[in-house]
Amino acid sequence: MATRYSHFCPAARALEKIGDKWSLLIVRDLLEGPKRFTDLLAYLNNITPKWLTLRLRELEAAGIVKRDCQSGRREVWYRLTPAGGDLSPIIEGLVSWGQRYAMRPPLPGEVVNSERLMKGLAKWLNKRGKLLSHPAVYSIRFPQCTYLLSFAEDEWTSTAGEAPDADIKINTTPETMATFTTVPRKECGEIFESMRVMGMPNQINEFRKIFGVPNSDAKQIHKQNTKEK
Repeated sequence: MATRYSHFCPAARALEKIGDKWSLLIVRDLLEGPKRFTDLLAYLNNITPKWLTLRLRELEAAGIVKRDCQSGRREVWYRLTPAGGDLSPIIEGLVSWGQRYAMRPPLPGEVVNSERLMKGLAKWLNKRGKLLSHPAVYSIRFPQCTYLLSFAEDEWTSTAGEAPDADIKINTTPETMATFTTVPRKECGEIFESMRVMGMPNQINEFRKIFGVPNSDAKQIHKQNTKEK
């Protein structure tokens, strides 16, 4: 049952429609494009099928989400209506506020989605104006997949894929990467040293500068480069 505020106000009415647990996160995922039920389960990871079904029905009833059932296709896809699409600046605002005021390292048992982590990281770098003087590609290899964090034409982007000639190659876990990007600056150096990093010393130092990690001396950089040898 959706929350009722019994309060005459546009903000209260909006929250009655989209303020329940999971609702805005479903909208967040559908803003990237139509999704199947199983896709949404995977992105939200901790939601149960029962709760996802309930929230989708409520969002459909509110005119925010619609089911896309095509003849001859077994799977049902969910997409946003125009009203749902108009929530984009609200989601962007929440993400921006959360990155600035509410982020913390992941808690034990908290699942970190690799794709969302890397996309959020690229947005954060762009938001903070973290620019390089030249194009660069950083390869972040997780146990299940690899993402490329690339800088070109004054913009950071994140894509899934491999780059054998990447400027830096980092082997780590999504949880460690998320911790590295959210702990206080005085602690991120220790986290960075725990990751396996390969690359030229000047490239590694540039990466450190972008993320506010103090530069290593030559001995420490050599240690980073030899971790996988």
